[in-house]
Amino acid sequence: MASTRNGSRWANWLKTVRNPPQYLTASLIISLGGLLNGLDTGTIGPVTAMPSFADTFGVLSPSLHGLVISSILLPATFTSLFSGALSDSLGRTRAVAIGAIFFAIGAALEASAFSIGMFIAGRCVVGIGEGLFLSTLVVYVCEISPPSKRGPLATLVQVFITIGLCVGYFTCYGTVRLPSSLSWRLPLALQSGIALFLGATSFFYLPHSPRWLAYKGRREEASLAWDKLGVSNAEREKDLLQNPASMVDAAARPAVAPKVDLLNRIRDNLVSSVSVFRKNTRKPMYLGVFMMSMQQLSGIDGVIYYAPLLFRQAGIASSKATFLASGISAILIFVFTILALLLVDRWGRRPTTIYGGLVLSASWAIAVKLFASEIQPAATRATATSLAQSANCMTNFFVAFITPVLLSRSSSGIYFLFGGTSILTVAVCAVCMPETRGRDLEAIGETFGLHRAMDMPMARRLRSLGSQLRRMVGVRSEPRRLPEVDRGIELVG
Repeated sequence: MASTRNGSRWANWLKTVRNPPQYLTASLIISLGGLLNGLDTGTIGPVTAMPSFADTFGVLSPSLHGLVISSILLPATFTSLFSGALSDSLGRTRAVAIGAIFFAIGAALEASAFSIGMFIAGRCVVGIGEGLFLSTLVVYVCEISPPSKRGPLATLVQVFITIGLCVGYFTCYGTVRLPSSLSWRLPLALQSGIALFLGATSFFYLPHSPRWLAYKGRREEASLAWDKLGVSNAEREKDLLQNPASMVDAAARPAVAPKVDLLNRIRDNLVSSVSVFRKNTRKPMYLGVFMMSMQQLSGIDGVIYYAPLLFRQAGIASSKATFLASGISAILIFVFTILALLLVDRWGRRPTTIYGGLVLSASWAIAVKLFASEIQPAATRATATSLAQSANCMTNFFVAFITPVLLSRSSSGIYFLFGGTSILTVAVCAVCMPETRGRDLEAIGETFGLHRAMDMPMARRLRSLGSQLRRMVGVRSEPRRLPEVDRGIELVG
């Protein structure tokens, strides 16, 4: 019987590989945005540590080194604030396409730079592109996926980020010995080509999100999009059965969305940005922003950005050896990402975040990003996710800028900062984070109204353990002492 089940499972897997559903293909293509993010993160540290880079621009001071690496993040922070409104207005695929084109232009500027100012300008343009598309990637994947496949597919973006890290490190490992500036220009030119491919496919090939179309009142187009994506009627009916309110909302919207001019669109975008602060939407937004910020303050990207520098401080002298060690560390991050991918739907988002933070915060890249997108209501999901991504970029800028400065003064102080913020995040998640595994997107918002920290299994186990300890040591709770007046009344009675 077991062999029959295993044979059927392998047959289904082979069928999916040979003829994948369109929602899987679309998820893989859109996740190339994550690959670009990983490539940039994985190459910028090794590139700035190459001897040929120093020959072109001179030796960088710790503060200038931090500025070069972190310059991508402030533009990304700024554009992330508006990417949700852009995504809600033009659609998820159009927002990704625009961001990918900006990324391609910026990477081309980096690859062709002959002054440090031009190189920093290129990184700023790359940051504009990343800010426009990065927060939209997971939103798009979540919205096109059947509920039963949403968790694994939404984590594809982070898997591609870690793949990009590995590819970036080992690309630099392979080019570091080239005898000219091509050694650092080639990895950056590779990013520009991939970004152009993502922009073209997002604009001309990928379908609009059917949930976005339905929210815009374009119900017939939404139905056609579901058909094109290969999502079965059973999965769609499951959505409707789990969300009868969504049928009412869809029916209340016009069949064709009215056209608006540019000024009205800008006004609507501002209203959309402000709407996340309303009473019924601000709690999940605050939690998403906090968790995305703390994910960076755990220091994982600081280690990734400056891995060659860290290994050089540890006594590894040659550039090629430090790049190899950095690549091995990226492989370890990839392994932990795969483990988190396997556990996030089996254990749930909450245990993966809490226990992962206690062991290795690299697992947060999966659970935190998925959770921060899932918990947002449909009307504010893109905007709230973009705010969370903006906060992520801001704290990432702080980490990227301050790490080389602190390392030049102390080889251990930075790790106390990273460790302290990780402990704080675990504590807040243990109190405030509800479980969203297996819930439909539109129904997750109800979880916040029902979530009570003291009702969680961990809290119940701790209360039970406390009761057992009190019994073991013979401690009994004292009876409540009545106020003097009440005691007098009680005696008279």
